[in-house]
Amino acid sequence: MSEALVILCPGQGAQSVGMGKRWYEQSPEARAVFDRAEDLLGDRLACSLKTACFEGPEELINRTDVAQPALYVCGVASFVGRFGNPGERNLGATAGLSLGEYTALHLAGAFSFEDGLELVTVRGRAMQDAAEASDSGMVALIGADEAQADEVCRRAGAGDVLVPANYNAPGQIVLSGSKTAVDRAAGVAGEMGLRAAVLAVAGAFHSPLMAPAGERLREVLERVEIREPRCPVLSNVTGVAHGTGPDVAHPIERSIRDRLVEQLTAPVRWAQGCAWLVGAVSGAYHELAPGKVLSGLMRRIDREVKVASHADP
Repeated sequence: MSEALVILCPGQGAQSVGMGKRWYEQSPEARAVFDRAEDLLGDRLACSLKTACFEGPEELINRTDVAQPALYVCGVASFVGRFGNPGERNLGATAGLSLGEYTALHLAGAFSFEDGLELVTVRGRAMQDAAEASDSGMVALIGADEAQADEVCRRAGAGDVLVPANYNAPGQIVLSGSKTAVDRAAGVAGEMGLRAAVLAVAGAFHSPLMAPAGERLREVLERVEIREPRCPVLSNVTGVAHGTGPDVAHPIERSIRDRLVEQLTAPVRWAQGCAWLVGAVSGAYHELAPGKVLSGLMRRIDREVKVASHADP
């Protein structure tokens, strides 16, 4: 049997104008994915999905409600363009950063392409609405460990929402919360000798401020058929595969639904999850389109792991 594939699926932030265009032009299989998505979405987005991906402008593809379905479609298209039908491949594991978890679950057979597209479209719209309903944001801490990130939150919170949102890699932790707390956090980080960068994002993702989006997502998740994945799929919430660790005693279909809702308000444990993957699963690592964000994070998590990029054919 061929070497198992470990597939890494990008999340929001990896999007860029032109993403997926070369896949669309050079792969009939990838083109079919984009065309199918366009038919399914109709006029639900602010513009054509292909126009947003291939032509932009940047402010359009960066909108949460556009970026999320666009990233999902681009990731799936690059997989089938490179590897063919996911059901016929030897998958060792799949993992996706935040939004990318939906791509990972679809490729592992947990739900259909159509249901996944519906989920990420609702998720993107709900998160955009929740972001617009609060004056909030995110700040990246460079050089911080988990204890230092907690200390920044304690000192800068001052009664406002401020929580760790992403444990991306050793020394790279993102905080999320109200705008005033995020601004204070940048100052406190500097006092502690840490570098901080306020991020250009729509709102406080992976924080309690996303709870309204979680409730809207739950309604759709309850209607979608979810099956047991064919391979381990990393949970961003637990940092281990769905159905293992704290979820081992629960039906996996139920825990997938619950963890996807929880993911909107809980921190993304990407660094922990990738360390778990490296220790638990043997295989060749591949990052789907677009970009090389996850390859870069993996170099900081485990330099021994080489990741092949499929941003373009």
